[in-house]
Amino acid sequence: MILFPAIDLKDGRCVRLLRGDMSAATVFNDDPAAQAKSFAASGCQWLHVVDLDGAFAGKPMNRQAVADIVAVAGVPVQLGGGIRDRATIDAWLARGIARVILGTVALTNPDLVKAACRDHPGRIVVGIDARAGRVAIEGWARRSDQDALDLALQFEDAGVAAIVYTDIERDGALSGVNIEATAGLARRLTTPVIASGGVASLADLSALKAHEKDGIAGVICGRALYDGRIDLARALALLEG
Repeated sequence: MILFPAIDLKDGRCVRLLRGDMSAATVFNDDPAAQAKSFAASGCQWLHVVDLDGAFAGKPMNRQAVADIVAVAGVPVQLGGGIRDRATIDAWLARGIARVILGTVALTNPDLVKAACRDHPGRIVVGIDARAGRVAIEGWARRSDQDALDLALQFEDAGVAAIVYTDIERDGALSGVNIEATAGLARRLTTPVIASGGVASLADLSALKAHEKDGIAGVICGRALYDGRIDLARALALLEG
């Protein structure tokens, strides 16, 4: 199982939000590239980067910070936030991003996602962010009536590399992972699922690891790494074991 350390970008800095609230941002590092380099040096094989400003604006807003991360990381980077048209998808992939994460357009323009999958095999991830099982879009500012599982099933045969499933109510709250919902989703899909939201301890990681056979292929971890609740070396050993 892959551990994806999260680097969330706001105003060019590395932050963590509480349940997606931009007014509740905690700055953890003024130098995202240095943070990326540190994660990679510790043994992480991937980085998960989100342009938070871009998610709200609907277009990339932290281009330089992302470019700086890619330049020094030395490991593949998956990027989400404000990627809502084909030109932006192609541009990020051409600039060294290994995989782009498409969230809002997965709901509003699924044909765009499927076409990108055809043209960029293995490089398109669908992000499904949910409150009470319903998909939220546009930086989590708008909740739809779309069921998270139903949306995921639309992309089963599209060639999506993975589904990132985020429980918004737990994101940044250190309240524990929604194991039941995440494993339940993974069991219904053939597409690998990456768990996100609420990871607070090694016990959470161990609980997710127990469902690896259900299709949970990775986990995104943010605040618990930054505040020292989870030791990165121990986490990597646990998930890779």
